[in-house]
Amino acid sequence: MWRIFLTVFITVFLAEIGDKTQLATMLFSAEQPGSRWIVFAGSAAALVLAAAIGVMVGAQLERFIKPQTLKMIAGVGFIAIGLWTMLSR
Repeated sequence: MWRIFLTVFITVFLAEIGDKTQLATMLFSAEQPGSRWIVFAGSAAALVLAAAIGVMVGAQLERFIKPQTLKMIAGVGFIAIGLWTMLSR
């Protein structure tokens, strides 16, 4: 159980560092200096909800699509987004 937890934690943590969600949260915090805990709570709640939706959708997809196929689709999606990011101006 802890191995899965740590794997997910490290993967999501590294993926979230420096992404647009974190940058937006930093901007909200800078614009609202007296409400930093409110910004934190709103951001944390949004990330928890987004993760919950991902878990629920993933659990439902697993019923119809093999996990290996989901991994392949996710990998191709990440590559496509990376290429689009690199090639867009």
